[in-house]
Amino acid sequence: MSDINFKQRCAIRFCFRLGHSATETFAKLQKAYGDSVLSRAQVFRWFKAFSKGRGTIEDESRSGRPSSSRTDENVDRIRDLVRSDRRLTVRMIRQELNLTHTTVHQILTNELGMRKICSKMVPKNLSKNQKDIRKERCLDFLESIENEPNFVERVITGDESWVFEYDPETKRQSMEWHRLTSPRPKKARMSKSKIKCMLICFFDIQGIVHKEFVPEGQTVNKHFYRKVLERLRQRVIRVRPNIKNNWVLHHDNAPCHTAISINEFWAHKNIHVAPQPPYSPDLSPCNFFLFPKLKNYLKGTRFETLQNIKTAVTDQLKTIPVSDFQHCYADWKNRLQRCVASQESYFEGDNIKL
Repeated sequence: MSDINFKQRCAIRFCFRLGHSATETFAKLQKAYGDSVLSRAQVFRWFKAFSKGRGTIEDESRSGRPSSSRTDENVDRIRDLVRSDRRLTVRMIRQELNLTHTTVHQILTNELGMRKICSKMVPKNLSKNQKDIRKERCLDFLESIENEPNFVERVITGDESWVFEYDPETKRQSMEWHRLTSPRPKKARMSKSKIKCMLICFFDIQGIVHKEFVPEGQTVNKHFYRKVLERLRQRVIRVRPNIKNNWVLHHDNAPCHTAISINEFWAHKNIHVAPQPPYSPDLSPCNFFLFPKLKNYLKGTRFETLQNIKTAVTDQLKTIPVSDFQHCYADWKNRLQRCVASQESYFEGDNIKL
């Protein structure tokens, strides 16, 4: 019991013995103690207790375990139990060790410094060999950047992705400002539309180089992709004449990208390819920059027709400033370094949509 509360209870008993009412006593305490005064309910509760013959002003002893349950022995017991099964709930630990919920929670958070976290979804649990390849290719890319400061200016990266006629907003996108007393907005659960088209897009540090939409019903196989690459090559000659003879293509390891006929095409055209590590969307600029940026803008809008989708995508791609592409390439280099530093595993802080 704090000293100031004890003094106020003495004053309450004194006023009670003098015949003052609870309301008069509370007003006097307010004047004397200001913000530290007991609540009105507490004052009336003590008045009622004194009127029933209570003679003490100390708190009554409370049932339950004392704070001494947070002992070193209990800390060790909880630590051992959690290490044996990290999915145990506080309730399960409480029942197993016969402790209070508060004690278990305080030991877990304050004494052991633990918190319960969800697993992070990753594209794949990488094998040792896949991690080694991931590291090797990151180091090769970083070495090229180190040996040639202008290397990234020659790299054109690209990929393909579906764009939907309707893609629901994320929960974060639908957040609104309201007063604390306002009811929460309601949002119906929606699914992505079955109407969709596939976008193939390539860009470099200066912006979009080439983009096209896959015709409806067409499969992106090695034959179609080779035609796309030829159109890309012609486009580079027109819009990037400064690098038309020494540009580098970066794309992922999809089967249509790594077919023998595709490799022969690049060898014949004398164009170098920067290989993408396997199962590494966190190191692909299309996956961590371009497609999320594009689709976040399109979410929540119904386009009704494929032509409207294509028009919206085209218009949005044109609005991305050059500075964003430059920042993307700087971030790309940083991600390569983080990948090596994280022992080739997926590093924290990413939310890559596959």
